[in-house]
Amino acid sequence: MEYKQQLIWIMLAMICPIIAGAPPFLSKRDNSCPQENLNITGGIFVLSKGYSHGSLLRYICPSGYYPSVQSSRCQYGLWTSKTKIRKTPECKKITCPNPRVFENGEVIPYKPKYYVNDTTSYSCHSDYKFRGSAVRVCKPNGKWSGTTPICGCDSDYCPDPGVPPGTIRTGIVFNKGNKVTYRCESPLTLIGSKVRVCQDGGQWSGTEPQCYADFTYDTPEEASAAFSSSLKSSLALAELHENKEQQGKKITMNQDTQLNIYIAVDASDSIEMMDFENARTTVKMLVEKISYYPVAPNYEILMFATDVAPIIRINIFKMQKPSLEDIFKNMDYFTYESRGEKTGTNIAKAYSTILESMYIEKNFNATAFNETQHIIILFTDGHANMGGNPKYKVDQIKRFVMQNDPKREEKLDLYVFGVGDDVYKEYINDLVSQRDREKHFFKLQDLTEVQNMFDDMIDESTSVGLCGIVWEGLENKRRAFPWLAQINIVRPPKGSNCMGSLVTSSYILTAASCFREGDTTNRIRVKLEKDLVVKVKRYIIHPEYNVTAKKHMGIDEYYEFDVALIQLEKAVPISSSLRPICIPCTKETNAALKLSDSEGSCRKHEEMLLSKELVEASFTSEMEKENDKRYPKAVKNIKFKLGKYRDACVEDAAKAKEIKVKNAREAVTDNFLCSGGTEPTTDDVSCKGETGGASYVNKKGRVIQVGVISWGSKDVCKEKRGKFTSDADSRDYHSNLFSARIQSFLKEHIENDRIGNPLTFLYGLFD
Repeated sequence: MEYKQQLIWIMLAMICPIIAGAPPFLSKRDNSCPQENLNITGGIFVLSKGYSHGSLLRYICPSGYYPSVQSSRCQYGLWTSKTKIRKTPECKKITCPNPRVFENGEVIPYKPKYYVNDTTSYSCHSDYKFRGSAVRVCKPNGKWSGTTPICGCDSDYCPDPGVPPGTIRTGIVFNKGNKVTYRCESPLTLIGSKVRVCQDGGQWSGTEPQCYADFTYDTPEEASAAFSSSLKSSLALAELHENKEQQGKKITMNQDTQLNIYIAVDASDSIEMMDFENARTTVKMLVEKISYYPVAPNYEILMFATDVAPIIRINIFKMQKPSLEDIFKNMDYFTYESRGEKTGTNIAKAYSTILESMYIEKNFNATAFNETQHIIILFTDGHANMGGNPKYKVDQIKRFVMQNDPKREEKLDLYVFGVGDDVYKEYINDLVSQRDREKHFFKLQDLTEVQNMFDDMIDESTSVGLCGIVWEGLENKRRAFPWLAQINIVRPPKGSNCMGSLVTSSYILTAASCFREGDTTNRIRVKLEKDLVVKVKRYIIHPEYNVTAKKHMGIDEYYEFDVALIQLEKAVPISSSLRPICIPCTKETNAALKLSDSEGSCRKHEEMLLSKELVEASFTSEMEKENDKRYPKAVKNIKFKLGKYRDACVEDAAKAKEIKVKNAREAVTDNFLCSGGTEPTTDDVSCKGETGGASYVNKKGRVIQVGVISWGSKDVCKEKRGKFTSDADSRDYHSNLFSARIQSFLKEHIENDRIGNPLTFLYGLFD
């Protein structure tokens, strides 16, 4: 990481002198600001629009340093800065807050100041018990690693809350009702609770304070851990057991739980266009990631400067239920220039607009409002210059939601993401929720880093309910196919290869035709995630599968009900790169399709997934072999032929050499889906070793398996020497997972799983 930062610094040093050294005629032509006396000692500067009016000058320092002046703006021929510039700007060494505030113990070594990579050690005096991190390192973001070291005596009702670095604490008695107050050493700003109260149960109110310098920021890892831990509590589908060691709260929710999310993005003049666009992209990514959870929130999204421009209001969202695509289009329609000349920063008005929506919601249905979880997320730099102090509006929202009942505190989450280089931290601190072991204010160096952290929001979830989630376009390609399994069955002199799909944490769905009589579990090798060894407990073939059932009719090989399950000895750990695919007619897929319990049925799933005459679908090739990679060589795209296209697709089965009957429907029953051919477009076809693989549809951002690759009319891959595009009459036939008898087979075994996480099949398969 340090090498990467130095490389970026070298590249900037090479590029930026070109920008900074623009020719003098540019200044004259644009009636712009002076080019003299802009340098920074030890660093460089970059310009957003050269020396013209409105250009932003940003100072950049190497790793471990910060600029004494963050930026200046060219306004009417003069460079102006929010920081008074009394001398030439310089790059100063980053320091961490004073750790010597540590009480009842020793801090080693003693230094007047502590710089990046400095290490401190902590120990307690006798009769005191140590908690926290015994060794801490000063990090490049101006924070200490680990947690606050505390020497306590455990004689009071509440534990010693500690004295975080850089703070000054008042209060030494920690019994019920006692308060402690904090302030930061100058010139640091306190983030967190200025006052904490010892409460029932021996817990402190609020959140532990931290002291931020102007250069202090949160790393993406810190922000990810804190934000996702808190936010996931409102999105969790499955019951989560309470764990006091884990940061954040846990709330049990079901799909009927109401969740209102209000998002406001600052588009005022103090926000740079680039930062505004990053914030808008961040909101899109957040909404998209939340859509992976079964709980379906209602949204209000606002853009604001002097006035508020609603993208969508809560009441309109509830009535119209717009798609994410529609919401994103409306967001794109509002550009940075849409503000016109009204470019002031009226944060209070954004909160007032949210409060108005809450009034409407409560007046319409007070009971529902009181049961609703409310989340407010603001993207701003905090520099309000009109509309008054937004804290008063936030306090109104708190009173309106909490109704003077402290137990309702968890019904409201107030978050703020700092936008830009110059964030008014102290002002923002009054706008966020303050709760023990939670963090609601985030200041990152670059808002694009927030986008990366959303990838971690579901990584630790072990809920099979979050099936079918993939992460495409990432360097880790395994995460794009987290359900993919390759199966090898060892048989002398030559074994066979098949594909399969993880459908629960302990079951793999594949084809019955992969197996032969006499195969034993010790001969079955299953490849999932790299370095994960899985052992097979048993394999189960559909009871009606019989390859010779119609041999007397001239069908040498008959593949109806060509499905099988492999049960693993132990459930595999679910992660971002190992997660089940969704299968239809289950409550888990019902949630993925955003259907309520009353809407969900097997028939409804079939209507949503297989309603068109040509259904776009995909399946995967066998896995890459080089370097033991666990993702496919290729993704193959097909169209299931339904309606008027199905007859021709079925008839081509009669051209297979194993079939000697005129009526192809004897071989291809309604329990099969059909793909391949060149009409109306050319499909890909399956090759040897891909039997048993999942043929799937991507719906609402989730991958849902609708078929299992069974057999084909001819081996095109062999004839075309590795190419897998279809001929006019080459077809693939897939066992249809909507078949009632295949569903009954899956339900019998997967719903009664005692090893991993069983799925819940919908009552009455085709009700």
